[in-house]
Amino acid sequence: MIWILATRPNCKGVVTANTAAQLKTKTFAEISKWLRRSIVADMFEIKAESIEAKEAPESWRVDAQTCKEENSESFAGQHSASSTSFYVMDEASAVPDVIWEVAEGGLTDGEPMMFVFGNPTRNTGRFRECFGKRKNVWSTRQIDSRSVFITNKEQMEEWRKEYGEDSDFFKVRVKGEFPSQSDKQFIPSGLVMEAAMRDMPHNGATCAIIGVDVARFGDDDSVIYTRIGRGWLPIKRFKGLSTTQLVAKVKQHFDEVRALGFPRDRIYINVDEGGVGGGPKDQLRDDGYPVRGIQFGAGADDPKTYARLREEMWGRMKLWLMDGGTIPNDQGLIDDLTAPEYDILPGGQIKLESKKDMKKRGMPSPDSADALALTFAYRIEEYIPFAELEYRNRRSGRRDYDPFACLK
Repeated sequence: MIWILATRPNCKGVVTANTAAQLKTKTFAEISKWLRRSIVADMFEIKAESIEAKEAPESWRVDAQTCKEENSESFAGQHSASSTSFYVMDEASAVPDVIWEVAEGGLTDGEPMMFVFGNPTRNTGRFRECFGKRKNVWSTRQIDSRSVFITNKEQMEEWRKEYGEDSDFFKVRVKGEFPSQSDKQFIPSGLVMEAAMRDMPHNGATCAIIGVDVARFGDDDSVIYTRIGRGWLPIKRFKGLSTTQLVAKVKQHFDEVRALGFPRDRIYINVDEGGVGGGPKDQLRDDGYPVRGIQFGAGADDPKTYARLREEMWGRMKLWLMDGGTIPNDQGLIDDLTAPEYDILPGGQIKLESKKDMKKRGMPSPDSADALALTFAYRIEEYIPFAELEYRNRRSGRRDYDPFACLK
């Protein structure tokens, strides 16, 4: 930051940290200390919450701002068209996503810069995205403390023995890796990544279950996800479709699945009929397709464990992943599966975070994961014996039915 101040006349910046104490006693205190020791110290005046150039204190400065969500507007309106607008975030994993969003508005002109640092304490949020779905726009560094000369190797070895090298504590505090699971995360990241890297099995599933999550808002996707036992077909995502257009896409997909060799009565379509989803479900039903409407807010079959059907579907999906289910190595799906957090209600039931609360954290609607979850809405006999299939084939006049055709 001192380098920017010294080499970019009339630059403007903001520095923040996860807590006010961290910002005042550590982050800003260290910046001030090293500025006083630098060869450009006499160019600037160091105040309690700012550093200002003596010749232009209003236009050439950096301010310390706390990162409380209600303080987000203080990050807005920073521009420096003829110089550099910059932001520095310390312990960025704990900086609320809304602060990131507002800050990015100040990176639209001049020579903007943004620097974020910290222990990777959370495996969701904007800091995590810098190393995930947004890594193409960030220059990242991951540092294992054991490779740093000045660190206490004996202490870290004691932690390794006490917690284990693969523990989240050791990953975050020593290896500089994101935890496998946050305190409230419902599906662990490690479980999802294993499913994405696992080879698709040639299992004996003889039915295809299609989940259709219907977009509610303009920034949401309508998603078609097809699960076949522990396998899958490529995800289909659409934006801005009318009801009629989405229905046409589902019909086309149904025909493609039939062309793989599945009997019509072994293909199931589960549509989220909450909100605007009732229209597509009704049209498909009226046109004779095997569709069932699913209400995420309906009661669970196991009300002692799950608050609603939504939690139960996600719970079945989690168990399926643990039992060897596979998913495509698709970053959008991976992010969706690991995004929702959960609570335990007073009665002991699992309650997932609402989409509204997720959006407050800057997380998008988990459309792809919901589409996969819809394939678990009903318990279906997915592995009918081959003798039964052959009997059905003979009755229908079909020949050479291969239940594994879609998995090859």
